[in-house]
Amino acid sequence: MLRHALAELLSRREIHDDVLTRTVLTVAEVRMTPDLKLATAYVMPLGGGDPKPILDALDKHKRLIRTTLAKAVKLKYAPDIRFRADEGFDEAMKIDRLLSSPQVRRDVDKNDE
Repeated sequence: MLRHALAELLSRREIHDDVLTRTVLTVAEVRMTPDLKLATAYVMPLGGGDPKPILDALDKHKRLIRTTLAKAVKLKYAPDIRFRADEGFDEAMKIDRLLSSPQVRRDVDKNDE
């Protein structure tokens, strides 16, 4: 629920920040601690790019985001939120390159015989 609320908040451009308004963000995942007091949001600019300025902008507006999310999902207490770069796409590309390498293809072809 938090991931959807955060993605909606960012897509509506309700946060007035130059970095955030000119960048389309993907919210890949939001992980909550078991006590629901801390949420870690994994975000990435659509199409890749340097996530550092985006993470800095999100951290700058953390209080507004936290309050808005708590209201949107009707939580009794607003969890502290931290933002991290989503590295899942990079990892998937790395695995894809490994699987496409000549060494792996050679091994796969040997097993098919």
